[in-house]
Amino acid sequence: MTNYEIENELKSNLSTDEKLIWAGKPKAGILFRISDTFLIPFSLLWAGFAVFWETNIITTDAPFFFKLWGIPFVLVGLYITIGRFFIDAKKRSNTVYAITSDRIIIKTGIFSREIKSLNIRTLSDITISQKSDNSGTITLGPTDFRNSMMQGIEWPGA
Repeated sequence: MTNYEIENELKSNLSTDEKLIWAGKPKAGILFRISDTFLIPFSLLWAGFAVFWETNIITTDAPFFFKLWGIPFVLVGLYITIGRFFIDAKKRSNTVYAITSDRIIIKTGIFSREIKSLNIRTLSDITISQKSDNSGTITLGPTDFRNSMMQGIEWPGA
């Protein structure tokens, strides 16, 4: 998506006197983060045990309830092992960032569009972490060590 296309996508979200200063998109494709050094081994253990449990229960004469009991654990295992990478990539491909004269706009979503608008004047902290290749991360608001440790993970309630 070119900068012109990004700007056109955002025009409907701008007020008449608002000036677009910058617009962009996050990095595309599958990304591995620091948190994956913990999550990949954990997800493999989880999924491996869940599949082991479910195949053992199915092949034995266990009650029907036990056969159903393992299915959610297998599905969670599939999500945290493989699915989360594709969901994250899809969400980032649908994400657009913009800085205007008054606010920061984050337009994102997979199944429905969510638009977050942050007033520049009321932001308490803005942190920029830039790498040598000029890519980086801009954090809006106060940082919490738990967020940086588990970056990119969307757990319910996080």
